[in-house]
Amino acid sequence: MTKIERQRAHFDKIAAEYYAARRNSNHVLLKSLIWKEFFSRWPGPRRGDLDVLEAMCGFAEGKDIIENGLGATIRYTGFDYSNEVVARLQDTRPELQVTCADVTNFTPTKQYDIVMLLGGLHHVPDAAGDVIVRLVAALRPGGYFINLEPTHGNAVFRLIRQVIYRRNALFDSATEQAFVTDRLFALFENAGLALVDTMYPGLLSYVLYYNPDAFPLLNRGGERAVRAAFTIDRPFMRTGIGKILSFATLTLWQKSAFEEVADRPQ
Repeated sequence: MTKIERQRAHFDKIAAEYYAARRNSNHVLLKSLIWKEFFSRWPGPRRGDLDVLEAMCGFAEGKDIIENGLGATIRYTGFDYSNEVVARLQDTRPELQVTCADVTNFTPTKQYDIVMLLGGLHHVPDAAGDVIVRLVAALRPGGYFINLEPTHGNAVFRLIRQVIYRRNALFDSATEQAFVTDRLFALFENAGLALVDTMYPGLLSYVLYYNPDAFPLLNRGGERAVRAAFTIDRPFMRTGIGKILSFATLTLWQKSAFEEVADRPQ
């Protein structure tokens, strides 16, 4: 069994639990706060005719994120390697254009204004550089690439995450690997993208409320607790301190408006 096949089998197994957790009220609130902060500095177009591709789309959260952030309805396309995820999406949201596909052999047939990849690269760490190049090819010149990934900015947090991946059944330590923050940046830079914005949302509120399925004991309190933790985090989300202490990195990249990006060896 290849790593991709193992990841697909793992995610098929946990798909129902993952789906339920993403509807937890604390998680939903925190996510809305993070993306509201992100889009407060959005430099791109805010029109309703944008073509958006979400790779490794999970339950198509990207569509709602973009539409809420821009205040406009988009033309959405998504794909994921989990048969269970895609089947559930086709049942619950049949209006969406979502298919089952493997990002590691993705070849675009059109170009998009925005490409999104939210928490996907750490599931395919060995192929991450090639995956980014493939997705950049799906971007129109001047288009934007939104990425959210689990990262670590210090050795202690890296060790903590490795222990969690080994001991928590929701993770597969044999195939999943979060990134050192600077290495993640290098992968996008090597694909020819320019960094536009960086946020480090993986601070206190993220630890407590972003993964209620993985850490149910931390998911305590309600709306006031979530907002209070986010208020503490917010001043650090675009700082060097945030980079060191964050368990996740949210970045916005842009493709050159003047030239196509050629495939580059990784």
